[in-house]
Amino acid sequence: MPHTPEPDEDDLDAIAPPQPVFHVEQALLGAFLLDPHRLSDVTGISADSFSTAAHAALFAAISALPPPNPAEHAKNTKWLDHVLAMGREQARGLTASYLHTLIQVCPWPRHAPAYARMVEAEHARRRLQAAAEHLVQTVHDASLPHPVQTVLAEADALAAVVDDIASRFPPRAGVLPRTAASPQAIAPDHTEAVEEEQLLLATATAHPADVKSVRWLLPEDFNRPLHSGLWQCLTALARRHEPVDPVTVLWEAQQRGLLDDGSEPGEVLRLLAEPAGSVEHWGERALQRSLLATADHTGRRIEAYAGDPANTPFQLVVGARRSLADIGAVRTRWQHATGTVPPQRPRPAPTTRAGPPTTTAAHTARAARATR
Repeated sequence: MPHTPEPDEDDLDAIAPPQPVFHVEQALLGAFLLDPHRLSDVTGISADSFSTAAHAALFAAISALPPPNPAEHAKNTKWLDHVLAMGREQARGLTASYLHTLIQVCPWPRHAPAYARMVEAEHARRRLQAAAEHLVQTVHDASLPHPVQTVLAEADALAAVVDDIASRFPPRAGVLPRTAASPQAIAPDHTEAVEEEQLLLATATAHPADVKSVRWLLPEDFNRPLHSGLWQCLTALARRHEPVDPVTVLWEAQQRGLLDDGSEPGEVLRLLAEPAGSVEHWGERALQRSLLATADHTGRRIEAYAGDPANTPFQLVVGARRSLADIGAVRTRWQHATGTVPPQRPRPAPTTRAGPPTTTAAHTARAARATR
């Protein structure tokens, strides 16, 4: 006879089993319920450190209530009843039977400090992952009026989380996180970037003396390899004080093998022959995109580190700090380009204001503003 599933049986099968930290939290709470005085042996955790609302509510109740007299606690459940009543104010699903389950699954109450350290470590991993996810979301928030400043503030917030974890779990020398594949970045529309990079190259070709004013711009800031290579050609010619025009740049490109990828010489000449605006303006735009792309890559890499439960807090700190150094390098160049020092650490208030136009139709307007 075929098996007839009970109501909701399929739904129950789909529920993922609890993570190891869930069982650790149960053991820790069971230790406190058995021996409430063990709470004084534990530091570094709070209600927010727990992975479920029920466990957080129980810890908050245990922490708020005065510990019972050990002799009285061994005779009756009066203190446990108070814990349950207070816990239900935040988690109505708590039951007396679950409290007894917690007590039964605790192997050794005297191991409470070790359990608490595990809970703290898992909470640190969740905090780091959330901060990295928020950085990535901010990078892709098209509504921000000042994307660079806001993204850098989020990077500072992420760095602050890393610093706090480091103060709790000092990193060990040479302990690197296990490398996992970073989540794929959302593919941006490169149309605007390509157009603006072409304008930058053409304008720099028409005004090579201005190239020295954007020394903070590097080849890796460009989206297309051809554009990156042409920028190297321009800067090399300007550095050698040689004539700069579309033809000399094309010849330098040939000498460097840039045309080996199939780029047509005529296409390169047309690209370099339509200047508009100023080198500084388009250079700053390219650097801004590079900074945001670096922040996105950094956030996703840290997110991947934190998403791997095999990585310890020590490893997460080392890996996150190395990744954040990439943002720091681009940030320094951004400060040189704009002459400003973005504020450190504090987060800006959320905003819903619309940002600048990003469609290619706004290209002419941007070019006109750049010449003012």
